[in-house]
Amino acid sequence: MKKKSIIAIEADPSDPEDRSVSDEGLEKALQGRRIRKLRQRLSLSQSEFADTYGIPLANLRQYEIGRTMPPPAVRAYLAVIEQEPERTAAAFRKSRAA
Repeated sequence: MKKKSIIAIEADPSDPEDRSVSDEGLEKALQGRRIRKLRQRLSLSQSEFADTYGIPLANLRQYEIGRTMPPPAVRAYLAVIEQEPERTAAAFRKSRAA
């Protein structure tokens, strides 16, 4: 059964280009902001972040702009990066060398 979208932010009726934002859209936007803030806290460009942690650059871009929601496994990985960025990067480097 498909979840019914709830409008979180109504469109501005005076702006013909504005669109309503669903609760799902809002959740994606907030997740994107969280990822961007994490990347900025680590002082990494999108490309550097993608290379450091093995997340495809195109996917990272889509997550940050709120176009797509990272799957649950990626969200868990991002939470690990948030808690232990250096150890996570080292573990990823080690896994690529194996």
